[in-house]
This record gives sequence, C-alpha cells and structure tokens, in this order.
Amino acid sequence: MKTHFLFPNHLKKIGWILFIPSLITILISSIFSISIEGYLEFPVIAIYQESIGYKPSFFEIIRDDIAFEIVLICLIIGGILVGFSRLKNEDEMISKIRYESLVWATYINYTLIILFTFFIYGLPFMNVIIFNLFTLLLFFIIRFHYIIYKLNLISNDEE
Repeated sequence: MKTHFLFPNHLKKIGWILFIPSLITILISSIFSISIEGYLEFPVIAIYQESIGYKPSFFEIIRDDIAFEIVLICLIIGGILVGFSRLKNEDEMISKIRYESLVWATYINYTLIILFTFFIYGLPFMNVIIFNLFTLLLFFIIRFHYIIYKLNLISNDEE
C-alpha cells in the first residue's frame, strides 16, 4: 500500500530520542515547578515582543533564554516523527488504526480543552494552552501504539 505523507521508518528512532527526554523535562519542570530557564541565553530575533514594563516592539533582536523553546521544539518534532513514521509492515489495517487513533485523540483533546475552559481560569489556563501544544500528539501516540501492541499480542497468540 502506498502511504503518502508518512516519514521513513528509521526516523521513528530519532523521534523517540527527541520525544521522551523532552516530555520528561517538561513534565518534571511543570510538576515540581523547576525552571529550565537561565541556561541558554542568546540574542534572538523577535517578530513581536511585549513584556511587563516595556513598550511592545516589532522585529527586534532581544536576549532571551531559549531552553524552553528548544525542549518544546524537540518534543513536537519528536512526536511528529514517532506518530507519523511508517511501521515496518505498514498496510491498510495499520492505516485504519492510525486514522482512528488520530480521530480519537482529537476528540479527547478537544473535550478536555472544553472542560478546562469551563473550570480553569486565569494564569493556570495558560498552562492548559501550553500543554495543548503537544497533548494531541501524545494522545495519538499512546493510543496508536497501544492498539498496535494489542494487535501484536493477538497475532503472537495465534502463532
């Protein structure tokens, strides 16, 4: 079966290498309120920048700590590579599982956003929005690999 828009299988390993450490870093820093900022401060180009006590500015070079941005980019790229790399035996059934997992993850993700919109207010809601950057990928990866795992268990039991 011709699978359009999927990455080669070997990129899945790179995806896991990027995804797992980034996810652990974000979860630990969020749960224990540990800042990962303060280690990688560099001049960066800011298309738009606004801070408390400063006048908003456009297209400026500012000094910023990019540790969080690097972790977030690694998490998203890793998640995309893990979720959308071909399996070694990609067929119609795997494509159907991939599609159903993506739909399922989308429903769960937006259901949670609706619930959090009703029940979480203020600054904590910003955390919900930030986590939402990767929860769709996370839900998809978890469900897709769980269904594949169950499918492999059934096929191994039949042999």
